[in-house]
Amino acid sequence: MEASPAQISQAVQNLYDTYPFPPEPLLDEPPPGFNWRWQWQAAYNFCTGQMPSRDDVRILDAGCGTGVSTDSLVHLNPQAQVTAIDLSHGALKVAKERCERSGATRVEFHHLSLFDVAQLPGEFDLINSVGVLHHTPDPIRGIQALAGKLAPGGLMHIFVYGELGRWEIELMQKAIGMLQGDKRGDYQDGVKIGRSVFAALPETNRLVKREKERWAMENHQDECFADMYVHPQEIDYNIETLFELIDASGLEFVGFSNPDFWSLERLLAKAPEALERAQKLDVRAQYRLIELLDPDVAHYEFFLAKPPLQTPMDWSQDEIFLAAIPYRHPCIEGWESQHVFNCDWKLINLSDAEFAFMQACDKNQQQLTVSEISNTIQLSIENVRSLLANKLIMLKVKQ
Repeated sequence: MEASPAQISQAVQNLYDTYPFPPEPLLDEPPPGFNWRWQWQAAYNFCTGQMPSRDDVRILDAGCGTGVSTDSLVHLNPQAQVTAIDLSHGALKVAKERCERSGATRVEFHHLSLFDVAQLPGEFDLINSVGVLHHTPDPIRGIQALAGKLAPGGLMHIFVYGELGRWEIELMQKAIGMLQGDKRGDYQDGVKIGRSVFAALPETNRLVKREKERWAMENHQDECFADMYVHPQEIDYNIETLFELIDASGLEFVGFSNPDFWSLERLLAKAPEALERAQKLDVRAQYRLIELLDPDVAHYEFFLAKPPLQTPMDWSQDEIFLAAIPYRHPCIEGWESQHVFNCDWKLINLSDAEFAFMQACDKNQQQLTVSEISNTIQLSIENVRSLLANKLIMLKVKQ
């Protein structure tokens, strides 16, 4: 007999009450590093090419778990008000303690399902929902509920599982379920029997090899193993079913937040005829071709927007570019130094002139333009464009 949506939701809640996820340690300080997708300025810049007009936004963390994302959202957005919801009492208890200990005070928590998000007052400028929709009994209903809480011009960042890169996981999930039999729903038993199966299988076994090469480091923790292999509800996507979900949301697809993976040139640069043919396909067919040629797609991460989103800015004209106000990108590791990691964790070595330009951009309280700063420092427009391409600066149109 097929489980009802209410029974599925209860089973998911029971899993996370047993194994609160994710199991990152609690800290008495802000979390290290960053995820630029959780920083409002960086996310808005990625989607529109320029900085937002305001930073005092409302952010919703939809399915916050133990608060790892919530903690970062609060610290990365010092002017924002953050709301976090989750289905699990156990996970929420950890999330509240995490934020209290780190000093993340601008947040309120609610024990609430995605399906009931309409109960929250007002709308949100940024909605973050990572690893949640695919664990609901009705992802389309879930994404539509979230879309109803997104403010006009707002952004939604979504992360859902991909079927091609999780094929071996699906097989082990089914195997553990068969072995559990009427013990399904006893998640501690599922972890125990699953670990014993992995230990018994030959080292040459495909499931074992995949686990060791991709997942074993995180799965040494029972919380992660349970989330991966004994979860009571999971829907995995491919490009075709993913866009069915996106289309049902009623929102606009802005783009994948890991665009380098979705580049045809990454795979076909050495086959010019095949590349030319691929470029004639419509965009969604191009995405499907990429995942067929590189089926290591374990997840999709992307931005959606509710119109009217600001039209993406084209900085290719020198006159417009030079008149823009530059600011240092907020997600840089290692600043203030000439050797920094950008938001994609790529190491960038700055020349003396580039470093001086970046220092002038840092906060830029005088709202100096690219032209004014580069003329003072004598940095060429090509070098400034390189800083923009390497995601070290963001631009704003001067009013």
